[in-house]
This record gives sequence, structure tokens and C-alpha cells, in this order.
Amino acid sequence: MTLKKNIYYFLKVSIAFLFIASSNGQKFSYKTYLKVLGTVQDGGSPHIGCQKSCCIDLSSQEKKERKVTSLELYQNGSNKSLLFEATPDIISQWDLMNNPPSGIFLTHAHMGHYSGLLHLGKEALASKCISVYVMPRMYNFLKNNGPWSQLIDQKNIVLKKLYKGKYVQVLNKVKIIPILVPHRDEFSETVGYKIIGPKKKVLFIPDIDKWSLWSKNLISILKEIDIAFLDATFFSAEEVDYRPIAEIPHPLVHETMKYLENETKVIKNKIYFIHMNHTNPLLDPNSDSTKWVIKQGFNIARIGQQFEL
Repeated sequence: MTLKKNIYYFLKVSIAFLFIASSNGQKFSYKTYLKVLGTVQDGGSPHIGCQKSCCIDLSSQEKKERKVTSLELYQNGSNKSLLFEATPDIISQWDLMNNPPSGIFLTHAHMGHYSGLLHLGKEALASKCISVYVMPRMYNFLKNNGPWSQLIDQKNIVLKKLYKGKYVQVLNKVKIIPILVPHRDEFSETVGYKIIGPKKKVLFIPDIDKWSLWSKNLISILKEIDIAFLDATFFSAEEVDYRPIAEIPHPLVHETMKYLENETKVIKNKIYFIHMNHTNPLLDPNSDSTKWVIKQGFNIARIGQQFEL
């Protein structure tokens, strides 16, 4: 058989194999990954106007690596990525992504979670019809208020409405479910997300007032999932000496750990604390607080971490 015939035969067999696989309902499966693009609270680190050591003593490398909380969900080989949160650091986070996002999931209308949408407008990227997934109040807020409405009118973004507890499937074999959580809902409701991958399930709650105010039971949910990125805005009340803590209710890291102290190491090890204020010592991987949290069986999210789902 000549080389030309060999090549022809190989191509013919390959095409036949693909056709049979397709007709049997089989699809090529791409590995799914979650990547941490940022771990800091809305105001970032260093924080505007902060003259404390937590900000002014940062090295240039630390300043470069501290970005506002965001995640990327992507599938190897598919050229598809999803972005969770459009943060003020979206420019540098965009560069960290494996692919430009085809969709963006927002949790609520506080500055660290949606203000990055501005960079999709005609003054910057001038994007074309990027899907932005939002809850009903957030949908109405963006649609009826400038400058966000201009992004919609110019078709830089296309709003996709989400509903409590109803899943959407954007990537192959991945379901994303919005979960309402109590928070300061001035302009929109607030949600976390349950991300159900081919192999693992993830809980993402960057903002919540208190676990005790939630209609759901955190421990029950932790037993159902594999990884949980949870609100760790403040390590303890002592670090918040510049504002009344009642104005900014979050579950302190100490409170969350106390709440889970009787749970197994398996449960504790699922947790990755995220969304840390510029004052939070957990931002420093070498701090005594960091070492203590890890010793208790918990984890702290770090930029660049990846998890196969």
C-alpha cells in the first residue's frame, strides 16, 4: 500500500470512529478546572488611604499578587472560560485567565464584584455580547441605570437572568446554581454559587452577613460539596478599629472556625478562606494567624491555585 493510500485509510478510519462515537451520544470530555484569580476584599490591598503596616510595608511582589476576589472556571482544550466577579482588578485578572471569558457570573452590586464591567465598554475593550449572568434585581439595576445600561445598549454585554436554586449549564457537564445569602442588598440581591463539575462540587460565598442569619445550614452543605470558598473578610474584631463593625457584618474567621470546631478534619479541609480585607493577617502566608488557621485544618485561598473539578 502506498504512503498516499495509507494516509487516506487512516483518515477514513478516524472519521468513521468519530462518527460512531458521536452517534452513540459520546462526546469528548475536557478536564474542568477552577483557578483563583484574586482573594482580597473589594477595596483591594494596598487599600486606598491606608497608612498601616499592612499596606505601606508590602513588597512590590505582594502588591502585584494582591487582587480582588475572583475565580476562573475553564475547560482544557475547549477554549472556554467563565469569570466569577468583574472586579476593579479585571485588567490584570483578564491576563491571568486561560481564555477570554465567554460568560461572567456576578454575585451582587458592591464595587468589588461588578465595577470591572466598565472595562468592557467602548472606552476600553468594546467587547461583543459577553454573557453576564445575574439575579433579577441585579438584572434590573444594570438595565435601568447608567453607565451599565450603555453596555447593554451597545451590546458589549448580554444579560442572562438567573433564578434562585435554578441551575444553568454553560460549560460541558458543569452546572452552576445561584444561592441567595443575607447581605447588604441596597441595589441587588446577593448570591453565592454552587458549581457542580464532572467530578467535584464547589461552594463560592465571598460575601455573607452571618451564618446564623442564613436560611440554609452551612454544615449540611459542606457535607455535600468538595471545596468551599468562604467569606473571610475579617480575621477578628480587633482589626476593625476604623469603622463600627456593626456597619460591616461578616462572619469573622474566628466565628466560622468556632462554628465548625466539632466537625471532622475532612469537613474543615474543604474550606478555603477568601475575600480578605486589607487588614486581615491571613493575606500574609507567613503570619502567625495563617499558620494557626492551617494547623486547625482549614485552608486559605491564594492567587494562582487551581483545582480540577
